[in-house]
Amino acid sequence: MMRLLLAEDEKEMAAAVTAVLQYSGYEVDCVFDGLSAVDMAQKNVYDCMIFDIMMPKMSGVEALKILRRSGDVTPVIMLTAKTELDDRIMSLDAGADDYVMKPFSMGELLARIRSILRRAGTFSPAVLTVGSVKLNVEEQNLSCRNSISLSGKETKLMKFFMLNVDKVLSTKDLFTHVWIDETEVSEDIVWIYISYLREKLEAVNADIEILGEKGESFILTKK
Repeated sequence: MMRLLLAEDEKEMAAAVTAVLQYSGYEVDCVFDGLSAVDMAQKNVYDCMIFDIMMPKMSGVEALKILRRSGDVTPVIMLTAKTELDDRIMSLDAGADDYVMKPFSMGELLARIRSILRRAGTFSPAVLTVGSVKLNVEEQNLSCRNSISLSGKETKLMKFFMLNVDKVLSTKDLFTHVWIDETEVSEDIVWIYISYLREKLEAVNADIEILGEKGESFILTKK
């Protein structure tokens, strides 16, 4: 199930949008100000985030800038006032991937979400860096003091960790994002590949590590 973060300070609208998104099969976390949006985004993994521009404590644009500066590449759709061209320009300049103008139909918002999720793989850079460790996604290579090749699944798993550094990731989160289309494997495969990655991080003398135990949650963090 895809997980979305909705930040909208108009509570009646937030409740209505959340209900439709949940009915459409999404898991939704809803907050009512920009500061809470940043806090939730920094703690959890989302497939897409939807931010209203005008919110208390911190605007949607300010929240987005903080997240982009921290390296968060999660796709973001901004909700903007129909008459405010400057808001739309600011949103895109801050790193938004799309926007929907208020008032909007839920059909349009759902279509934008589907479109952005189809393109989700294009939002992440080809080379990811955490600490002194670099992952070249295209070449499937992990490097620090030296380098080592990764398999396709190892690369995909390491990429997911590096895009969500310092976030607690459940075994289910990892399984869903890496083995999403595979029906012949169980969640036990996650622990096997965690073990592979730990060995390869050690082989390159990495200054980052994956913490966690089999069947539980994991976190990629600096040593």
